[in-house]
Amino acid sequence: MLRFLFTAIILVSGPILLSAQIDSMKLTLTLEDVIDLAITQSSAIKYTQNSNVNYYWRYRNYKTRFRPQLVFNSDLPNYKHTTQPVTQPDGSIQFKQVSNLSASAALSLNQSIPQLGTYIYASTTAYGVRNLNQNSTSFSGAPFMIGFSQPLFGYNWMKWYRMTEPMVYDEAQKRYVEEIEQISLTATYRFFKYLYVQTNYLLAESNLKNSQANLKISQTKKELGQISDNDFSRIELSVLNAQKALNQASMELKNADFELRSYVGIKEQNPLELIIPLNISLFDINPQLALEKAKENRKETTQFRRRLINADRELAEAKNSTGLSATLSGSFGLSNSADELAGVYQNPQKDRTLRVALSIPILDWGRSASTVKLAESQRELTIFNVNKEIEEFDREVIVQVDQFGLLKDQLRTAKEADNVAENGYIIALKKFQNGELSITDMNISLQEREKAKRDYILSIQSYWVAYYQLRILTLFDFEKNTNITYGNPML
Repeated sequence: MLRFLFTAIILVSGPILLSAQIDSMKLTLTLEDVIDLAITQSSAIKYTQNSNVNYYWRYRNYKTRFRPQLVFNSDLPNYKHTTQPVTQPDGSIQFKQVSNLSASAALSLNQSIPQLGTYIYASTTAYGVRNLNQNSTSFSGAPFMIGFSQPLFGYNWMKWYRMTEPMVYDEAQKRYVEEIEQISLTATYRFFKYLYVQTNYLLAESNLKNSQANLKISQTKKELGQISDNDFSRIELSVLNAQKALNQASMELKNADFELRSYVGIKEQNPLELIIPLNISLFDINPQLALEKAKENRKETTQFRRRLINADRELAEAKNSTGLSATLSGSFGLSNSADELAGVYQNPQKDRTLRVALSIPILDWGRSASTVKLAESQRELTIFNVNKEIEEFDREVIVQVDQFGLLKDQLRTAKEADNVAENGYIIALKKFQNGELSITDMNISLQEREKAKRDYILSIQSYWVAYYQLRILTLFDFEKNTNITYGNPML
């Protein structure tokens, strides 16, 4: 008897324990969990971080570009054995065999002055050659030399480069935050897609269970003659339809499960269970504050200014590259030659150069004028487009704030409708089972329940999507009242 009782307890409690074990193995995730996974381990965040690293090193390269550069150049050694033409004192040319071994070294300190477009340098050089045919050695060099090169009336690319390159980096930093917020929004879409399909699956599962219970009750009523064959057939059909709906919902749930796992990078194979994010803070947002933060934090603000600067740069380049151009260059130093290297540095002579190079277009058939006019036209078009895009940007922020405010009322209404439809379905189910309601009215109540449940999920989705879209537009956290920032673990 004890063995029989023990076996009966195992048979009864075994499925319950197994079901509890399966439930404990489920991976339960909230919306915040899914977003955290997406912005920490997804392939999308890795790509975003790598792109940001690229711009970081570009900015570092820019910062070092105008710093002093110490450069060492040399030929150690340079061997030559060949026949080459040699000009004689009378002007004739004779071909002589040349065989020498030479070496040279130069150490220079270079510096650019971007405000003026000037290039200056200081250097020291030494050169030695040994004539292998005559077995003689000679040296020359410039122990000290300073020089400069100054474009006149020319296009100073360095000045414009110093203006725009910090803007490129600023845009990259703002784009980095924006792209992470975009990943959060995409994760939100994937979350609610799964949640919507999961809701459909649970509804289909519940409908099948209730339809099967209704069928059993209807079978008893049919035996007692309390239900017509037509109504019984319709109840049987409702069971088949419920089973079909459950199969379809199961397939859609598997697809949504795969999409969510692959996007956020979930490696575990445990069944997923998503929690409806009901922790909603229904707060008001000041449109002017949202617009102010959008202008402060979004890359578009910097991008607009950079586009206007680039338009001015292209006009300046057109004007300075098509007219008179000149370059002033000069150098001053000491130079000498000797039979020994040490002799180069004994009593060196002054070495001076001054040069002005001019380029004056005489006849270009209107090319210079047309180039300038084209640049002016492009500049005016850029100004027009930027002003138009600024207006559209401001309007988009204000509209998004207004829509976010309207969603609060929509969410409250959808929640009340869901509660009413759920209570109505429960009442209708009891009346149907007691024979007080027709199958047609029962199906209507079922459809109203499903529609209200889906509408409620979609309303919650609309709220969170609007919330993250507003964060993307402003890069500002209105709950914490602070700008949104993210570090890059790859830096």
